[in-house]
Order: sequence, then structure tokens, then C-alpha cells
Amino acid sequence: METIPDMCNKTLSNTVWTCPSDHVFYDASVIWGLIAPRRIFGDLGTYGMVNWFFLYGAIAPLLVWLAARAFPKQKWIKLTNMPVLIGATGMMPPTTAVNYMTWIIVGFLSGFVVYRYRPDWWQQHNYVLSAALDAGLAFMAVFKYLSLLHYL
Repeated sequence: METIPDMCNKTLSNTVWTCPSDHVFYDASVIWGLIAPRRIFGDLGTYGMVNWFFLYGAIAPLLVWLAARAFPKQKWIKLTNMPVLIGATGMMPPTTAVNYMTWIIVGFLSGFVVYRYRPDWWQQHNYVLSAALDAGLAFMAVFKYLSLLHYL
């Protein structure tokens, strides 16, 4: 990406590339290195309430465990993995809501609806579906790169 001039330049009117991960990395380095963390996340900062999410991260798995004990007939509660759900939000800044809505819809359909109503199909094809989605993503990344290589 560095070999193409102005690849991530937002000021150009004819570019579709914005490089959101690079911008998030730069913003994080400014927040944690240039500006004092106390001025951002401390008692002087505007994001001081974010620190409460550490407590939320410690309590959330306990709430799921208590819910599973209180409602033993609800099988989906035992399938909820709070560390994975909370950890997935770490990739949210460089993406849009469309990316996560697709992830939620496909995950819900595959992990709940198909698992519940067609367990034999789920057992046979779920990992094939996962591999197909991963391969499709990799194929499209290569295809876009090769098709746009000479255009840019």
C-alpha cells in the first residue's frame, strides 16, 4: 500500500481508500503517548467513565453464569461467551455498523437458528460454511487487489 502514491489520502476526490486501521492506530498513539492518559481517562478527562468497563468485564461472565443457573431450561444462555463478545468490540473502531450487523446476522442464523432447528445440518455443514466465508473473504481481497492494481 505504500508503493502507491496518495493511497490513503482523504483530500483526493477520486479515491475510495481511507485506511481506517491506520487512522485508529495513529489516534491511539496520540491518546496514549502524546496526551497524558490522565487528561483523557482520568478524573480530569472526558472519558473517565470508560474505566467502569473494566468492572463490567469482570462482572459480565458472572451474570451469564447466574442466568444459566437461574434458567436451566434456556440452552442459549450456556452458549453465551462474554469474553468473546466483549473482546470482539476491540475491532470496532476501524469498521462500520454494516460490518458488525452482517456478522451478527450470520452468527445468529448459524449459531442459533440452524443449530436449534436443523442440528444434523449444522453438525455437518457449519465448519464448511465458516471455511467458505473465510476463503471468500481472502479470494475477494486478492481479486480486488488484482483488479484495481492498474486502475489506481
